[in-house]
Amino acid sequence: MEKDKLAFIDEDIASLKEQGLFIHIRTIESAQGPWIIVDGKRVLNFCSNNYLGLANDPRMKEAAKKAIDQFGVGPAAVRSIAGTLSLHLEFERRIAAFKGVEDALYVQSGFCANQAAIPPLVGKEDVVFSDRLNHASIIDGCRLSGAKIIVYEHCDAADAERVIKENLPNYRRGMLITDGVFSMDGDIAPLDKLYEIAERYGVLTMVDDAHGEGVLGRGGRGIVDHFGLHGKFDVEIGTLSKAFGVVGGVIAGKRKIVDYLRQKARPFLFSSAVTAADTAACLAAVDILESSTELVDRLWENTRYFKAEVKRLGFDTGNSVTPITPIMLGEAPLAKEFSKRLFDYNVFAMAIGYPTVPRGKARIRVMISASHSKDDLDQGLEAFAKVGKELGVI
Repeated sequence: MEKDKLAFIDEDIASLKEQGLFIHIRTIESAQGPWIIVDGKRVLNFCSNNYLGLANDPRMKEAAKKAIDQFGVGPAAVRSIAGTLSLHLEFERRIAAFKGVEDALYVQSGFCANQAAIPPLVGKEDVVFSDRLNHASIIDGCRLSGAKIIVYEHCDAADAERVIKENLPNYRRGMLITDGVFSMDGDIAPLDKLYEIAERYGVLTMVDDAHGEGVLGRGGRGIVDHFGLHGKFDVEIGTLSKAFGVVGGVIAGKRKIVDYLRQKARPFLFSSAVTAADTAACLAAVDILESSTELVDRLWENTRYFKAEVKRLGFDTGNSVTPITPIMLGEAPLAKEFSKRLFDYNVFAMAIGYPTVPRGKARIRVMISASHSKDDLDQGLEAFAKVGKELGVI
């Protein structure tokens, strides 16, 4: 009998289900906002990265519609051949000015940005010093580069210095890479200390600011602004699908590096440009953030209130100091059951387990938004209290 060449898939899926790690993907049937339609049910949204509520903002939608009228729906080419629109260049200028850097390169996503930036800067003769909890896109970018990857303990500047001191002499050059805000735990990298260490040893520096842009710093200018390190970090990676509410990625920093990446970054050279509609919406987001800090201020007001109340209920929120609020539960089956019962109470907050987070660190990750009202937050807290008591968590 001929062997089933796809049997390994059945076995792996069965194992995932047995461990409570199989992902059931829900369907969204409305625009993102504080309340959304999920699988036909109106629920309170505690899941999306829509920090400032811009994903369905009328100003953003109007900008996108106007861009479609002028430029059409698709760029029809890669940036380096015939796909660079005047809108792309305008956005690169505006986002560079917003972040206080010399230049910026606009690519298709934050994930692509890491894959675009890392391989041209380090290769097989080089070494990357990477935080243990760095995002998968950083890990994949490092693997693509062929550089040696040496991990330092999470947010531990002293350990970063130790591994740099011990290993850097064995390689042509080194680069230190860290997330700014860690997406699963909501804690912040000690960027000032890491910068001092990297400078001491002549190591390139890169920070992924995916969850910091629009959240940290003056009016949402990000983690480099938060630490006052303008012009010092070599590369800043940005993601426009979170606080900016659209899609796309940014590689920002020193002009020499950004110009070099225009020649070398494979996602830029070999994948079609971002659409005019998305680009115009991103420009509108910059306009909004530059005009007022209202949305960022409201985001932090909501964050402080929700965190204080959920801790008062007796939940463990880990080390979070940002709007990302993990409700630590431990094992994946418990987290999945917790999420299911929340949904029964009209609250959409998905369980997150291995491999997104380490085994034994499963959680519900609550994403606070400026668009949530106090009544929304109170309704969510009530549901968490009910489910927490039902499952013996609090």
